[in-house]
Amino acid sequence: MKLLAIEARQYLEYYLSRYAQVEALGATLYVLNGEGEPEFWPAERYRVVGSRHIDDIIAVSKQWHQAEGFDGVLTFSESSVITVAAVAEALGLPGIGVETAVRCRNKYLMRQAYERVGAPSPRFRLTNTVAAAHAAAEEIGYPVVIKPTHGAASNFVFKAGSPAELAERYEQAQEGSRDMVWARSEPDGLNLGPSGLLVESFLDGTEHLMEVVVWDDEVYLGSVVDRITMEGQTFDDDVHHAPTSMSPQDLAAVHEAVTAGIRAQGLRRSVAHAEVRFHDGRPYLLEIAARAGGGGLDKIAKLTADHDPIAAAIDVARGVRPRVRHFQPTGTHTASMCLICAAGTIGTVHVPAEVSESDRTFDLKITARPGDVIKRPPHGNTILGFLGTTGTSQQDACATMIRFADLIEVEFAD
Repeated sequence: MKLLAIEARQYLEYYLSRYAQVEALGATLYVLNGEGEPEFWPAERYRVVGSRHIDDIIAVSKQWHQAEGFDGVLTFSESSVITVAAVAEALGLPGIGVETAVRCRNKYLMRQAYERVGAPSPRFRLTNTVAAAHAAAEEIGYPVVIKPTHGAASNFVFKAGSPAELAERYEQAQEGSRDMVWARSEPDGLNLGPSGLLVESFLDGTEHLMEVVVWDDEVYLGSVVDRITMEGQTFDDDVHHAPTSMSPQDLAAVHEAVTAGIRAQGLRRSVAHAEVRFHDGRPYLLEIAARAGGGGLDKIAKLTADHDPIAAAIDVARGVRPRVRHFQPTGTHTASMCLICAAGTIGTVHVPAEVSESDRTFDLKITARPGDVIKRPPHGNTILGFLGTTGTSQQDACATMIRFADLIEVEFAD
């Protein structure tokens, strides 16, 4: 089984652990980066195109496919979903199609798709000026949320509760979204849909994340995670607990909403990462991405629901029905968080053995390297890494996670 993983623009070493999992599951993995660093992957199975233009990426992919005969193409990068769809079409391999991929990546087109079928989602307006944003907020009603159409990882997503806050945050989001890594990692040469900032109605209830599989229109929630962050005006300080604490009735309502969104976006055979937030007792769709969730969500899914999103992604990429079941918790509790530190240039990061060698730690990844610049809102949402711990209950897992996080020390170079 030969699979081709693609990043239009390599995102540091973020996906290396995912690539290792793919190989551990029995695949021989080849990696192609449009733009990337040398020696990122074993030389005989690694190529850098030197361009993010889709024609160049497809040309190299075709040549390589003729030599190796790939069984499928996949990505774990939000910014490469469209690239992979285009390459899969060009190579005659299973995929979701470029039109569907664009609708799954561009949050404005995603919202329009939901609106057309009546799927529950926030009220929204696409804006390109602060004046248009003010008009949209007056129509929708404060508080509102501002977000880039091609964003990811909550970068430059803000909550504004007044016209003054909206003016300040809109300028920050507009300036920041032009240069954020996700926008600069999309393929060139394709129509990615309208670009700008969405102004949306704020949803004030609990938020939940799902690792999803859709196969021939049957939608499975493989795992369900609760977001338990106490948030302010930004949405970057993610803390999660799994399995979900939702009632069976709420879970059924979420499944119905996600199914409506999946179908609206045109997904028939795909893995997906769905995010839902309640408002007035009803679940609303925040987004559904056509990829597996990031961070440690794959490990959480395996521990708490016996669902493997990476294995599912492998099967879908080669056109094989994944092993999947509707959500069924295993009884294991986890707490996980994005490790966040102050802004500055990383010097060293020290993780004590009490954290790294604990049997309570199921996920520990320091993604920031010495010399990396950490940006905090409103300038960006760079994180230090990820930490996840297990426990006998939500309270037990969270207490361990917080204690371990406090033991990790960061020294800055400046």
